[in-house]
Order: sequence, then structure tokens, then C-alpha cells
Amino acid sequence: MSDPTLIAGAAQLGIELSELQAQQLIRLLDELDDWNQRMNLTAIKERGAQITKHLLDSLSVQPFVQGERVLDVGTGAGFPGMPLAIVNPTKQFVLLDSTAKKLKFIDHTAGLLELPNVQTVHTRAENFRPAQRFDIVLSRAVGPVEQFVKWAGHLVVGGGRLLAMKGRHPEAELGKLPSGWKLAAVHRLNVPTLDEERHLVEICRSHDRP
Repeated sequence: MSDPTLIAGAAQLGIELSELQAQQLIRLLDELDDWNQRMNLTAIKERGAQITKHLLDSLSVQPFVQGERVLDVGTGAGFPGMPLAIVNPTKQFVLLDSTAKKLKFIDHTAGLLELPNVQTVHTRAENFRPAQRFDIVLSRAVGPVEQFVKWAGHLVVGGGRLLAMKGRHPEAELGKLPSGWKLAAVHRLNVPTLDEERHLVEICRSHDRP
């Protein structure tokens, strides 16, 4: 069954969920609860908080997910990559993490939800050398922006974007970008039913247009 809070929250974000997508998103949380009994995937166990902090928080970056290939660095239990893959069935998502057991959960759930657009990679971003680079490289809570750029900058195509999901505005981090990179924008994200600050830091190469 889908959830009216989820459907209404997604609508506030400009996303009209199909019945199938709404059911897939809730099934993702059901599987998370099931696997969480055997391994520590999330500390958020109340369903309302899961909808807000896992699903709607992930979907809040939807307007910035451009292009065909998206990489989620340090995906953990699959956020934001899995919810975004559900609402973007024509885009290809690679979910990368250094913890194999979390990727096992994602592989299982992607199969269960019939998401052929989801792949997992077990490595660290700095060691990943894909045959094809990505239009968007995205991360939620991966550490300082400067480190994210150093670890993952080589994975972005020319004209592509690094997107770092943050809580409060990371003012202190933004003056330390590595050479060759610049700040394109900082977007304030409004996550429905979340009483916390959220920002998205958008980074591009120095010669690209912001």
C-alpha cells in the first residue's frame, strides 16, 4: 500500500508519484525494516520519520538530477540513490559504497522492486575507474565538500555536476575547493514535514558555466 503522507510530500516537491512508484518507495522501507533486524542499516525506525528523512529528503534533490548517468557516492542503505532511481526509471544509477553488506541489501531490494536501472559498486570513490563517467555525482553526508571533490571529481563528465547534500549552509567549507573546481550554487532545500535545514551544494569545473 502507498502512503498519503509520502504522496502529498512528493507533490510538494513537484513529483507526481505513480501508484507503482509510491508502492515501491514504501516497499523499500519495509525491506529496510526487515534487514535492519539483522544488520545495522538505519537508526531511524519510526515510519513517519523514515518517510521524511529517507524518502522525501532523497527526493528533494530531484530538480538537480540531470543527464542520463548518476552516481551516488557513499550510498549506505541506498539513500538518496534508490528513491531517485524509482522516480527516474529512464536514468541509470550506480550506487557506490565501501561496505559490502549494505550493497547486498540494495542488490536484493533492487531485484525485488524490479529496478533494472540500479547497479552497485563495492569500492571507494577515489579508487573507482568506470568505463564511462557520470553526468551527476551525488552524495549525502559524505564529509567536507573539499574531500568529496578530491575523492569523486574524476568521476564527472565535462559539464557535469558534483552535488553534495548538506544540513546547515556549509559556509566554512566552500572556500576550500580544490584547484580546477568552483561553486556553481548553494540551493536551500525544503523537505516537507522536516523541521531541519537542508542545503545542496552544486560544484562544477572552473571552466564550466555555473
